[in-house]
Amino acid sequence: MSNIIRGKTIVESRERRSWAEPYKIKMVERLKTTTREQRLRAIAEAGYNTFLLRSKDVYIDLLTDSGTSAMSDHQWAGIMMGDEAYSGSENFYHLEAAVQKFYGFPYMVPTHQGRGAEHLLSRIMIRQGQTVPGNMYFTTTRLHQELAGATFVDVIIDEAHDPASLHPFKGNVDLAKLQALIDREGADNIPYVCVAATVNMAGGQPISMQNMRDVHALCARHGIKIFLDATRAVENAYFIQQREEGYKNRSVASILHEFCVYSDGATMSGKKDLLVNIGGFLAMRDPNIYQQASSLVVVFEGMHTYGGLAGRDMEAMARGIEEAVDDDHIRARVGQVEYLGEKLIGWGIPIVLPVGGHAVYLDAKRFLPHLTQDQFPAQTLAAELYIQGGIRSMERGIVSAGRDPVTGAQRYPKLELVRLTIPRRVYTQAHLDVTAESVADCFDRRASITGLTMTYEPQYLRFFQARFEPIA
Repeated sequence: MSNIIRGKTIVESRERRSWAEPYKIKMVERLKTTTREQRLRAIAEAGYNTFLLRSKDVYIDLLTDSGTSAMSDHQWAGIMMGDEAYSGSENFYHLEAAVQKFYGFPYMVPTHQGRGAEHLLSRIMIRQGQTVPGNMYFTTTRLHQELAGATFVDVIIDEAHDPASLHPFKGNVDLAKLQALIDREGADNIPYVCVAATVNMAGGQPISMQNMRDVHALCARHGIKIFLDATRAVENAYFIQQREEGYKNRSVASILHEFCVYSDGATMSGKKDLLVNIGGFLAMRDPNIYQQASSLVVVFEGMHTYGGLAGRDMEAMARGIEEAVDDDHIRARVGQVEYLGEKLIGWGIPIVLPVGGHAVYLDAKRFLPHLTQDQFPAQTLAAELYIQGGIRSMERGIVSAGRDPVTGAQRYPKLELVRLTIPRRVYTQAHLDVTAESVADCFDRRASITGLTMTYEPQYLRFFQARFEPIA
């Protein structure tokens, strides 16, 4: 069986079987197509920042998987059972039980989303002048740590900074780096180790179970706690099942539970793995930390039994937790991402390898090698992709890295990426084909693409609101 792809004849093996999503579509939302001229006007009005585009002007929205998933009929049914009591909502207890069952943490306070949990954790755990090690930074996590007075230090393995490396667990913590940091700073000056599963800024790369055990053992020797960013820990559990010896016959649910055993708590944005449009939580094992979180959440989020959420939102998240760990669901979820990644690899388009769990990351440095990092190649490529096909993506490079809070100097990350993030249960294979073809069209004319200059820079998390214009 042969096909013609971009002018080349390829042979497709019959041994590779097609697969289909484990759901059927009950309701649709109409998409608007626009002309190139309309898109040129829209991106100019948005200051060449895809975050500032209006949703109505976007055809295929791959900006983020945060809060953009399609909920199931079971979740929508749960929304109709929302207990909107100000305190002691029945839905809170459903959510608490789901967290205890699948993540194994005895205590939990809900928050409006993940950054609410990051804020609480940073306020509770960090003292001025401390150091927080982690397996690569995430934007909002690092900012909350810095605002609380800490300095983040990256202790991820070197392979994570190499987009071409095929290491199966590029999210792993480098134990030698972590030990050296403990020796230099002292265990008392490290409030906790922040472990992301998977690592967003490295391309959605997982951490292995063995590495998690080793980090736990090292931290236990020094009396240092470990807190997970468990936002995409289900995807991490799936990669352990697929790539790590001894786990291929285990369920994703059992792997997730074991993974969490090696930590003291977790921040969670339910808007990713848990298939809801809003919500999160802070979970922990220590009752003293729980008491502090219960007190502080009232100040910033709401009562400790709703945390800024409606009862219906907590019910949807409780049900989403159970749906997220279904093996058929997560296999199809990651399968969509792999499909897009393999298509781009086949056309010679540079992406981060191996393909991650929630997104395909274009390597803007190799895609646009004629642009310096000060010309914002990833931001440029994201804008070009929108102009080309109405595809909205996200920059994950120098703009996201921001400035050093002490010196104000520009940070220059090794990775300069454009994230094509696949919302869960939203798009079909045909949408991914259109996306791949739009990326390929940009790649074909890459030599003619010029960079951007920044015209407005907000104080915090500049990638959300910064504005740019093309270099003359």
